[in-house]
Amino acid sequence: MSADGGAPPCAPPDRTPHRPRLALPAGACDTHAHICGPAARYAYSPDRIYTPPDALLTDYRAMLEALRMERCVLVQPSVYGVDNAAMLDAMAALGPRCRGVAVVDGAVTKDELARLHEAGVRGVRLNLVDVRSPTGAVPLDDARALAARVAPMGWHVELLIHADDYPDFDVMFADFPADIVLGHLGYMRPGKGVDDPGFAALLRLLEGGRCWVKLTGPYRISAGDLPYADILPHARALADAAPDRILWGSDWPHVMVKKAMPNDGDLCDLLAGWIPDEGARERVLVHNPAALYGF
Repeated sequence: MSADGGAPPCAPPDRTPHRPRLALPAGACDTHAHICGPAARYAYSPDRIYTPPDALLTDYRAMLEALRMERCVLVQPSVYGVDNAAMLDAMAALGPRCRGVAVVDGAVTKDELARLHEAGVRGVRLNLVDVRSPTGAVPLDDARALAARVAPMGWHVELLIHADDYPDFDVMFADFPADIVLGHLGYMRPGKGVDDPGFAALLRLLEGGRCWVKLTGPYRISAGDLPYADILPHARALADAAPDRILWGSDWPHVMVKKAMPNDGDLCDLLAGWIPDEGARERVLVHNPAALYGF
């Protein structure tokens, strides 16, 4: 086995983020980023599918400063499994400007959930991509059970899921016990347009007020490079459907990027085309994350 445990290494982020041309409002929040490493201190799971480079808090602080983002949300990356230590330590260092989304399993205790809440965690993340039962069904029973436990705390459940796999997405989650949050604009596969049945179902659920969508990782779903022109219709459709339920995140340090590594300043500038109205952008960058994460 190789030194990286057999999981392929990822390219590092652009270490020189430039200031975006877009002027961001006071209180702007990056709602999706990961802290990875140092690997010598925070060991990665042997079951991981990729090996990130060290992407440390000092690097992330520099990126926030370049973008002039005042608030942030750290999300537990899959490479750490249910060991949230690296994220929690970074959250403690960042202080009240930071919230977190943890990964836990069904055995998590009430005391541990309380400890996570005190640390600033406001949601749990479930990876449902390529995860199905022997019958082919998505394991929603486990997701519902966990959601029922965290909902009384005001938490949400963040799902990594391909919305285009589920033309009945809105029916599947209509009575889910907690709000759900989807990253990567619903994580549609490249080539899937806004007329896709799964995307249409996501829009219906979004309009119902129990779902949030993050405008993150356009490189994950675009068939091209910056400015990811084929993603513009998706971003605008989501923002038009429920402007009070849309969030923005950098997805730093952009693990598993299969194309040219973007500069975070350029990623931020995409918002000018996705949400042309300044007031609507302020809602997405400031007010919506404040409501969801309790800033």
